Amino acid sequence: MLLLEDDADLAATLLTSLRRSGFAVDHASTLAQADEAVAITTYDCLVLDRSVPDGDSLSLVRQLRATADDVAVLMLTARDTVEDRVDGFHDGADDYLVKPFAYAELEVRIRALGRRRTVDRTPVLHAGDVALDSPRHEVTRAGVLLSLGPKEFAVLEMLMAARGDVLSRTALFEGCWDERTDPTSNVVDAVLVQLRKRLGPPDLIETVRGVGYRIRA
Repeated sequence: MLLLEDDADLAATLLTSLRRSGFAVDHASTLAQADEAVAITTYDCLVLDRSVPDGDSLSLVRQLRATADDVAVLMLTARDTVEDRVDGFHDGADDYLVKPFAYAELEVRIRALGRRRTVDRTPVLHAGDVALDSPRHEVTRAGVLLSLGPKEFAVLEMLMAARGDVLSRTALFEGCWDERTDPTSNVVDAVLVQLRKRLGPPDLIETVRGVGYRIRA
């Protein structure tokens, strides 16, 4: 996810809360930074402050929609008129949240956007006796509900969605962690160790030495 917010205090609060909720979040404080970020990174969701010092972030939304990019977009704005919201929806925004707002509502709206984006994808992934329900954020093995942390869930979802293809450590890192995490750290290995413990035997995750990881057939 990318958060575009120029208010340093609000940005810090939102980043802390979103990351505690399990989201991988990059931050941009200007429209130029956000434009650069979306050019090099594929995001599931953009949370954009509409008015930033260097412009109206709806220009970025229009640019993305013109290239058929259907990333989910939630606009944060102090503009609460019907006309402003209608203009935003016409330009490609998926949702609006008027400032000031409660964090709980922001999180609910982001997760709702995520559920909408799973309509065209298989909502429940299967591998052996393991089932991962993305909309419900649940994992079961042999019908038993497992308790997974946010990063464990994210890594497992990536591996299961790959359907047996090998994913490198770098791919898992880029898909499940944000830019503030040190890429030289062992966070991927640590989460995989814990994930294997949560899943229990037989081991569902296969290490392909020198290449990466995949779900066993």
